[in-house]
Amino acid sequence: MDAQRQSTDDEGNEVRLPHTVRRVVSLVPSLTEAVAVTAPGLLVGATDWCTHPAGLDAARIGGTKNPEVEAVRALRPDLVVANEEENRAPDLAALRAAGVPVWTTRIRDLDQALDSLHRLLVEALQLPCPDWLVAARRAWAFAPPTRTVRAVAPIWRRPWMVLGHDTFAADLLRRLGVDLLPAGHPDRYPRLSIDELRSLEPELLLLPDEPCRFTATDGPDAFPGLPYALLSGRHLTWYGPSLAEAPAVLAARLAGRGSGPGAGG
Repeated sequence: MDAQRQSTDDEGNEVRLPHTVRRVVSLVPSLTEAVAVTAPGLLVGATDWCTHPAGLDAARIGGTKNPEVEAVRALRPDLVVANEEENRAPDLAALRAAGVPVWTTRIRDLDQALDSLHRLLVEALQLPCPDWLVAARRAWAFAPPTRTVRAVAPIWRRPWMVLGHDTFAADLLRRLGVDLLPAGHPDRYPRLSIDELRSLEPELLLLPDEPCRFTATDGPDAFPGLPYALLSGRHLTWYGPSLAEAPAVLAARLAGRGSGPGAGG
């Protein structure tokens, strides 16, 4: 049996690991992609929502909010990777109580994401720093535009919920010249009525395709006449290999914005 070693995750939890980690279960789609692309064959379990990379060969263990603890245990993982926002604390506690090592990430902005990914992949899993992580750092190494646009970015419609400032996605958008509304709201994902959102007088409507799949015909109708941009949720909210191409993909979508329809409610 491998000698044990100890490392510390993003939340300060001491995690005991074998010298060589051979079996990983991921409870977060973006971390699934990060591990699978970096070390094919290391990932043995993933959630039902893990869609990347294509053709992923891993056992499915339920959703991010309702993983099947016994199914995870049966896979005999050396490590389960999770996120403090994506996953529920009781589920992670149940895994730890069952003797399963859990590594929890905590990410609020791009710098935290890049450092967290390096810590997980290089320190915890002892993998070489992947080329995509180096490319991601380079891709985002630019000064934010001096001219900004005020925008609202709904992530849900019934009820309306928007991206707030203390989020990873908001930091990416800020670096691309977008200031999210409502400014200074205490909630990370404010819930506002459509009238409240319109009263903010945004200059732009941003509509990602996840978690709610907004389209050109579902979303812009509620903001008549307002220019809008349909964004890739994977490039806006995932921290993993997609970060290397995210600046170019998101900037192109922002530049190619459309005009909102003339009716809505």
